[in-house]
Amino acid sequence: MTQNALASHPGYTPHGSSAPLTPMSLGALLTRIDHEWETRNKIFDLPTARYWKPDPAIDLGFDFLGRRCASPIGPAAGPHSQLAQNIVLSWLGGSRLFELKTIQILDELEIQRPCIDMQTIGYNIEWSQELRIPESLTEYAKASMLLDILRQWEPLRDHVGADPGPHVFDMSVGYDLAGISSPEVGGFIRNMRDASEEIETLRAEIPDSFAAHRDMEFSTHLADTLTLSTFHGCPPDEIESITKHLIDEHDLDVIVKLNPTLLGYEAVAAIVNDELGYTDVEVKEEAFAEDLQFDRGIELIGELNEYAKERGHRFGIKLTNTLVVNNAKQWMPEDTMYLSGPPLHVIASSLLDKLSTALPDLLDIPGHDGEIMVSFSAGVTKENLADTLAMGVNPATVCSDLLKPGGYGRLAPMLKALSKEVADSGQVNLMDWKAARQAQAVGNGHPTACAEHVASVRGEGIEAYSLAGNEKLPREVEHDLEMFGCVACNFCITVCPNDAFFSIATPDALKESLGDDAGRQQYFVLSELCNECGNCMTFCPENGDPAMIKPRLYTDRDLFDARAGQGFFLGMDGIEGRSVDDDAVAVVSSMLQGEKGNPLS
Repeated sequence: MTQNALASHPGYTPHGSSAPLTPMSLGALLTRIDHEWETRNKIFDLPTARYWKPDPAIDLGFDFLGRRCASPIGPAAGPHSQLAQNIVLSWLGGSRLFELKTIQILDELEIQRPCIDMQTIGYNIEWSQELRIPESLTEYAKASMLLDILRQWEPLRDHVGADPGPHVFDMSVGYDLAGISSPEVGGFIRNMRDASEEIETLRAEIPDSFAAHRDMEFSTHLADTLTLSTFHGCPPDEIESITKHLIDEHDLDVIVKLNPTLLGYEAVAAIVNDELGYTDVEVKEEAFAEDLQFDRGIELIGELNEYAKERGHRFGIKLTNTLVVNNAKQWMPEDTMYLSGPPLHVIASSLLDKLSTALPDLLDIPGHDGEIMVSFSAGVTKENLADTLAMGVNPATVCSDLLKPGGYGRLAPMLKALSKEVADSGQVNLMDWKAARQAQAVGNGHPTACAEHVASVRGEGIEAYSLAGNEKLPREVEHDLEMFGCVACNFCITVCPNDAFFSIATPDALKESLGDDAGRQQYFVLSELCNECGNCMTFCPENGDPAMIKPRLYTDRDLFDARAGQGFFLGMDGIEGRSVDDDAVAVVSSMLQGEKGNPLS
């Protein structure tokens, strides 16, 4: 069923404004880890087959503004870098650079839902954090503590290696100087640099199952680098002032995220509409006039690099933010939406090629001898990761691809394929492999490996990025989704960035009552972790919205009372249902109470 058809289907519930996230405590997360490992040999539903174990013969590490990272990939600032369990899942998959979700002074946003559309390429209407600023600090402190524990946790050694390698948390803030210089955002940055007080508070939550780690020396210096999200329409003088403020006031190395509009409206529209064939994508021309212009951007990059150097700091750029387009689909609310995925990859790669020509010997990429690090996030996949990194970017962060079926489980195969590529080339580390790829590109008649990649994605390799290569819709089954029983594809679990879904094997009693419709597994929603983004609805083969139809579980009484629609409150005295019949309460109770697959046991 297409999204437009689904919108008029009885199983579709318009979500309205943003559902608040209620993060799990550190104690609850560690208890889940212990329980899931003992009962299913998984952590947050990710099987060990999808954990990354580095090949000791191949070094995939790189320097991020002088800090060592053991792998060149990680989640981009977005839905995969907001909650502690998201970061743990990314780390298990092999991420070692975490661009944390953008913090801004307006921390009580009303984001309309659904807000993510990954039906074919990628669109969204979300932008910054969905937690209050203090909550974000707590999440990142919890995430850091969890990684410190898991690095030393004996059961994981065989799956992630004795030394999983170093990682880096990279802060992200936006969107104007007034907000970034506020006491709230400034306090967040200072506390990320020294989170000792937060960590001491959290230490008391460590449960008995991890008692041996209560007195360990946790990392308190969470981050000292920052990627500035300029969003759309930020004036160049504002970008300059913010960057200088971050360097001077907070002693940070800074990366400035650039917008795809730098390439110019005519060039971008020609790529999207003409070359790639997305004739239904309406590139928003007025957004280009409001954004940083290319010539001023070149000046600004050079000026900010010199400013940072004079103060003993490093400077970098990131390519790119999403592309503003008109909301012609009307699947999500709002008049505009932000394009990502395959077409953005072509735009961002083309922009890097243009910037490298305009900034000779300033960028730290092969074929140049510069010092300005280039970070990259635009349609990175397993298939193009090697070619993306060969352009010289450090790192390649991922978002859209992790919102496809497989989710965090898509990371480890990326790194395994990259390791094979490096090994097959006869190299043993990423730096030498990039140098070899640059020499190969020159031998093929291209000035740089970046130019060679751009020639490919806009030439013989264009199909992977064009409409023709991305118009296939998710598979469908002509059946209305029900609370109990479904095709058990697991898509709702893997495409949820917040790990809000889990499953339990269907008990025999339910098989008898539902018959052939029982399915192998029953699926549940942890309502506090579900922000109703709509991604599970897009990929569910059946007609309906899993986040609304599958049993919605609550452990927070106040939240349960404040919400409408079906739900089940898990109280000390049993399970209470809302907008459901007694039979449904009985079924949920029988499956959850004492069931070994239940992460809330």
